[in-house]
Amino acid sequence: MIEKLLEMAFEEDLGDLGDITTDAVFTDSRTDTYWLIAKQDGVLCGADIFTRAFSYVDKKYSDKISINRESQIEFYFSDGDTLKKGQKVAKIDGSINTLLKGERVALNFISHLSGIATEVRKWTDLISSISNNKTKILDTRKTLPGWRQLQKYAVKCGGGTNHRMGLYDMVMIKDNHTDGIGSITKAVEKVRSKWGDKFKIEVETRTLQEVQEALDSNVDIIMLDNMDIGTMKEAVKIVNGKAATEASGNMTLDRIKEVAQTDVDYISVGSLTHSVTAFDFSLRKI
Repeated sequence: MIEKLLEMAFEEDLGDLGDITTDAVFTDSRTDTYWLIAKQDGVLCGADIFTRAFSYVDKKYSDKISINRESQIEFYFSDGDTLKKGQKVAKIDGSINTLLKGERVALNFISHLSGIATEVRKWTDLISSISNNKTKILDTRKTLPGWRQLQKYAVKCGGGTNHRMGLYDMVMIKDNHTDGIGSITKAVEKVRSKWGDKFKIEVETRTLQEVQEALDSNVDIIMLDNMDIGTMKEAVKIVNGKAATEASGNMTLDRIKEVAQTDVDYISVGSLTHSVTAFDFSLRKI
């Protein structure tokens, strides 16, 4: 997946003519060194794809620029590590032609992924501040096309937990399934008649009556969708540990503590991947 994304990114950036500015200014094989600098506090994610971006340029475009050496990237931190504003995160040494061709694509990847990891860490730190709380933060399928594996990896680097990867690895009976077939019970029966116990089954519920129906159907996870705090507490009492519970819908940092204190097992947060702010890095010449 990384190779596909890199290929697409560089085809998009370099087109058929390449970097027309850099190729005109630097016609020899001179080398240079840059620092990757953190311009804010946060969490690192994407060191590997950052490194591979420059390697990709070395391999694909080296015949055009006559370089004699591959880029050398040395990271001083690992994915998941905390960064402080102003820290030198990595040293990048290589052909200046490669460095200038690869820097924006490499920064786009590491900035986006570190932005996700940084945001997730805010949520997980807030949850961990609640005494004896077991709630975990989940991601969703609200991801950029082609980026899902990377974005979900970034969630893990930030301390979150991955939900299903796609439509193929866990059953999720949502309101449209239930409304279309007539009931939660019928939907679960249909799934079990086709798949048996091959997949875990999660059911989205909107009312306490639906919570009870899902529980009676012996599903694995019961989603409490857009419920207020009082209803959520009642739902958790009804389930009473007989299935896992997931709170979903309009989750914010301001609300998360109150939701976690209902003792739900999971809280899913779409904004962790679909609207996160990129981490601020700069690439500076030494």
